[in-house]
Amino acid sequence: MKALLAALSLALAILATPVVAEPELRGTGDLGVIIERASGSALIVETTGHSKLARVEGLGDVSHASVVFSRDERFAYVFGRDGGLSKVDLLEQKIVKRIVQAGNAIGGAISDDGTLVAVSNYEPGGVRVFDAATLEMVADIPAAFGDDGALSKTIGLVDLPGRAFAFSLWDAGETWIADFSGGNDPQITRIRDIGANPYDALVTGNGRHYIAGLFGEGGLAHVDLWAAEPKATRILPGYRKADPALPVYKMPHLEGWAEADRVFVLPAIGRHEVLLLDAATFVPAGSIPVHGQPVFAMARPDGRQVWVNFAPPHNDTVQVIDIPSRTIVATLKPGPAVLHMEFAPRGHEVWLSVRDADEVQMWNTRTLRKVATLPALKPSGIFFTARAHRTGL
Repeated sequence: MKALLAALSLALAILATPVVAEPELRGTGDLGVIIERASGSALIVETTGHSKLARVEGLGDVSHASVVFSRDERFAYVFGRDGGLSKVDLLEQKIVKRIVQAGNAIGGAISDDGTLVAVSNYEPGGVRVFDAATLEMVADIPAAFGDDGALSKTIGLVDLPGRAFAFSLWDAGETWIADFSGGNDPQITRIRDIGANPYDALVTGNGRHYIAGLFGEGGLAHVDLWAAEPKATRILPGYRKADPALPVYKMPHLEGWAEADRVFVLPAIGRHEVLLLDAATFVPAGSIPVHGQPVFAMARPDGRQVWVNFAPPHNDTVQVIDIPSRTIVATLKPGPAVLHMEFAPRGHEVWLSVRDADEVQMWNTRTLRKVATLPALKPSGIFFTARAHRTGL
């Protein structure tokens, strides 16, 4: 009888024990982050099913936020305009740590080995570098220039092969390379006289060519990073000299420049066209008239198409350029204020943030038809984890 009572007691105890659901196992390869710029939040999404997994709040001022990912694609590092640096766990769907490392920041990068996260700052000028695991600062690089040691705003921060970063100085007209290959005390290479007021920059996917746009003069600056002694040369010099004084409603974003089928497709400042540049010789290869002032010109991963969005008042429109024919094959009207685009890793879809419609749209890149929408609060930047394995993103 005692044995029977004990068995009954055990059975009742088991029945009374709450059932804890097993955590859902999930890979990270189809995850992404969508910035909600007005609410200091971000959506964690999965791209296969076009669904929202979670909303992460408390990211500060994300009005000009960008994101990079850890090598295992689990963690997203969010760079806020208020100088905030937030490490977000995409699987546990929460902020792991957040610091405010400066007064005004403009973006960041992660080293190729995944150990360092660098942030580009307007105030104070310079670049600060942090341990990716702990967010403890490991290096402070003030962008001091001139006889009085004034600090410059830094822009165009990108990662380079070999645990290095490159960035440019708006006020000084210089590009610096910070090499961390020997440890956390970087070796700095200064490339002077690149041009007036570099406003953004990119590095090509092979890590060789660094190109900075120049706001203070017509043209761009090109640095061959494989050269024994890198130096800046002007490309597309004077392309704005004959322009009327057009207002610039929004500066192009150079990390959205496209390289496709051996040409660069570059959004022109204050002009209704994209410029073509031979990717081998860096000589002009023509231009294509477009609907408005281009902001992003982004290549589908296979390079067959380039998708272009625009500054106000034409920012309800996206145009698709067919690269072999160099013609516009579609003019789409997704809705008010298309701010950003992101391709699925193999390019079968593109996601568009339509800020003033409070939604993200997914378009099939072959049929050029909208296939799904996802509600979001004033969405802007869209970033997929596939970026973790691409230099410069």
